[in-house]
Amino acid sequence: MYRAIARNKRNTVFIILLFLLIIGGIGALAAWYYGDPSIAVIVFVIAVAYAAFQYYLGTRQTIALSGGREIQKADNPRLYRIVENLAITEGMPMPKVYIINDPAPNAFATGRDPKHAVVAATSGLLELMDDSELEGVMAHEMGHVKNYDIRVSLIVFGLVLAIGLLADIAVRMAFFGGRSRSNNNGAGIIILVIGLVAAILAPLVAGIVQAAVSRQREYLADATGALTTRHPEALANALLKLQAYGRPVTKTNTSMSHLWISDPNKPGVMSRLFSTHPPIEERVNRLIESGRGF
Repeated sequence: MYRAIARNKRNTVFIILLFLLIIGGIGALAAWYYGDPSIAVIVFVIAVAYAAFQYYLGTRQTIALSGGREIQKADNPRLYRIVENLAITEGMPMPKVYIINDPAPNAFATGRDPKHAVVAATSGLLELMDDSELEGVMAHEMGHVKNYDIRVSLIVFGLVLAIGLLADIAVRMAFFGGRSRSNNNGAGIIILVIGLVAAILAPLVAGIVQAAVSRQREYLADATGALTTRHPEALANALLKLQAYGRPVTKTNTSMSHLWISDPNKPGVMSRLFSTHPPIEERVNRLIESGRGF
């Protein structure tokens, strides 16, 4: 468990450096194309500012995208007390609790560390799950908090948004770029090719990054939640219900798909290929197997 936490902290640094490297490359390309080195400096400064913005304010973005509403104990004692008891059991700070008014059963956790964590559940989840199953789901989300998965996920969320923005910039540079430093068609053709390739590959890269970061995190959070509640069957039953009654979340974004406990998007060929979640059957089998050890 401690190795996983340390790995997640290292991954955060790696992802931020990767982001800065990609942005720096785009800035250098733009500087070469327009013959102005200051462009590279400006782009890199903007990239650093964006990374800082995502780190400190990304949580608000995810909540805004999902339409979550913060609650206190009086607003929904059942959910709040379950989260509160799990925080006490794990010796963790109490996270902020949100409810998303959506019939699709789902939940997620986000934040930059356990002291600045958020857990959210949809109204559909609260209606579908009994108390033990809801506790299992929220223990899973608290597992993400404990393991620092939320920090990695938050940075990935920002990186995916940035990749989409870069694709748009690349296309605009390709078709509407100004004077190249050599003032010849060769440079323009190179930029056109690079822009088109970036536009095509950007969504694929984003999906690969999300999937690579997310799948093992889900297994780890399942195990952490089961260890917290000592009732892995409850989470297994909850996952089976999510599989049987799941539906697309109304208000979400593909850039935050990896945050949810189950895939919030409409199933499709590409979503299965770049799925951010391991198969529920496999997750359930692992939970049942772990239950034999308790």
